[in-house]
Amino acid sequence: MYDVLIKNGTVIDGSGKPMFRADVGIKEDKIAFIGDLSHEAAPKVIDATGLYVAPGFIDVSNHSDVYWQLLSNPELESMFRQGVTTIIGGNTGSSLAPLVTHDTIRSIQKWTDVEKISFNWLTMKEFLAELEKRRMTVNFATLVGHGTLRRGVLHDVNRPVRPEDIDAMRHLLKQAMNEGAIGFSTALRYTHAKSATASEIMDLTEVTADFGGVYSAYLRNESNGLIESVEEAIRTAQETKVGLHISHLKANGKKHWHLFDGALNSIEAAASGGLPISFDIYPYTTTGSVLYTFLPDWVTEGGRKVMLRQLRDVRVRNKVVEEMRMRGIDYTTLMVLSSSLSKMMTRRYIIDIAAMQKKSPEETIIDVLLASDGRAIVSIEAISDHNMRHGIQHPFSIISSNGSGYSIDHKDTGEQVHPRNFGAFPRVLGRYVREEKLLSWEEAIYKMTGKPAQVFHIEKRGKLQAGYFADVVVFDPDRVIDVATAENPYQYPLGINDVVVNGETVLLSGRASGARSGRVLRRKKPLFSW
Repeated sequence: MYDVLIKNGTVIDGSGKPMFRADVGIKEDKIAFIGDLSHEAAPKVIDATGLYVAPGFIDVSNHSDVYWQLLSNPELESMFRQGVTTIIGGNTGSSLAPLVTHDTIRSIQKWTDVEKISFNWLTMKEFLAELEKRRMTVNFATLVGHGTLRRGVLHDVNRPVRPEDIDAMRHLLKQAMNEGAIGFSTALRYTHAKSATASEIMDLTEVTADFGGVYSAYLRNESNGLIESVEEAIRTAQETKVGLHISHLKANGKKHWHLFDGALNSIEAAASGGLPISFDIYPYTTTGSVLYTFLPDWVTEGGRKVMLRQLRDVRVRNKVVEEMRMRGIDYTTLMVLSSSLSKMMTRRYIIDIAAMQKKSPEETIIDVLLASDGRAIVSIEAISDHNMRHGIQHPFSIISSNGSGYSIDHKDTGEQVHPRNFGAFPRVLGRYVREEKLLSWEEAIYKMTGKPAQVFHIEKRGKLQAGYFADVVVFDPDRVIDVATAENPYQYPLGINDVVVNGETVLLSGRASGARSGRVLRRKKPLFSW
């Protein structure tokens, strides 16, 4: 007797193999059988006639944790309505554990107003236990953020690290890996991590390798230093013998688009030399980032407080404006998505705010940073459409959202979010598979399921196979598409009919069931190693 039967569907099993016609039987939280179940019955039957049945999608670049949505809104409806059943947090150097003290939570201050949150954990074990109490709709695994370790050990003071600091960070990382973290992440372009040396990162990736974890690197430079940054991450991984994943690979800014192929060449060369390497890509040409990354590096190196103090100095401000102008960045599409400013300043383009204040875009960026206490999230059209498509097709790529889970009700906050939060996965399936045929259905599903499960060592997920956990998405290949736009991002996609998480239907015939069957996924023995 099965608990759920998915009948008459076309199965794409997540392995990359050709699709086939089959029924799927689910018992408790596992897939029990795949084949002919036409004579079987169950309390819950999903008729998948004319539909595709695939493993639930795994989003390896997700920020629902540090955007605090995982805790304030654990349903993460914009994720499971895309077909996502597992998310990986702790990305780009920021994780919610381990914390040296409760003040360490300020490491996520660029995304969340820390004065308005409450929490009751320090260690990774305590954090994951708290998530289990809150009950999530999707599964969650986490990396350990380098920025979280560094800010905690240095008490958010930007100074050179000492040997004892490295020892403390290594100890915290070891403990967190023992308690279930699946790897380690960096973001060497952010203020507190910019001064980190190759030696410091290797000391930590060495620990990651000892535990069979993955090293996820948000590159130090995605513009003129893109290729050098890719090679830096590769050297780190090769020296410490750790599998490398590059977060949302891109060449930022039109002047640097030509470097993208060179970055891919470096990745391919490393793979041919035996390095386990991959990268993720999201299907949009607009980025979402913190506003201060548009400033010269030198003014942000001392951390947020030092940066703000310097920007208030007229002489420093003038020098920053001059250097920003010399870069020749086109700010036409730079939009403020969220900040601690009034709602009137969100959903506004920098050039419009500048015109209203009769100032230059560069001066306006500084004004917005000062007024928002350095916490402002923006988007800009900065990625080559050609490169994005090339990345989606590349054999080493994984599809991700680089977003966070929201409900439509979040729009009442006035925050303008990136449309990727609502549409990334259906966008790939509808636009780039069905309409443009950049990929086959099997290739695309593999990049969303089997491949991320392998790279991040997620056991018994990512494939439709007997004995695997029953994370399943049923979608209409003729209708699946994203609807969210930059102007109106709060729109769920079309064509995602049913979603099952650990054997329970969280989406049934397009309607959310209210079930919260997601689980915390802790580190297991890696599926492959050097």
